[in-house]
Amino acid sequence: QVHLVESGGESVQAGGSLTLSCTASDLPLKFYRIGWFRQAPGKEREGVSCINSNGGETTYAASVEGRFTISRDYAKNTVYLEMNSLKPEDTAIYSCNTIPPQTWGQGTQVTVSS
Repeated sequence: QVHLVESGGESVQAGGSLTLSCTASDLPLKFYRIGWFRQAPGKEREGVSCINSNGGETTYAASVEGRFTISRDYAKNTVYLEMNSLKPEDTAIYSCNTIPPQTWGQGTQVTVSS
C-alpha cells in the first residue's frame, strides 16, 4: 500500500500562517495530480486545493482562494500547502492524496483559535 505522509499541522491563532508538507517515500509524486483535503469534526472530507503534475495548473476551494497556495518541489518529492490568514473555520485534519486517490494517510491536525 502506498501512503502519502502529511506534516506541518499545529495549533495557531487566527490570522496566523502554516505550511503543510506532503511526501511519499515509495511513490514519485511528479507523475500525479495531487490534492489537499480537509475534514472538520462532524463534517465530510472536502477538497481544498490541487495541483497538476507539471505544476502549471492549480485550483482552490472558494473558502481558501487568496489565502492558501499549493506548490510542489520535484527534487524533494513534496507538495506544499501554504496557509495564510487562517480562520477558526479552517480547523480540520488536512490530508493529501493523488487524484484519483491512493490509500488515505492519517493527515495532520490544524487548529485555529480565535
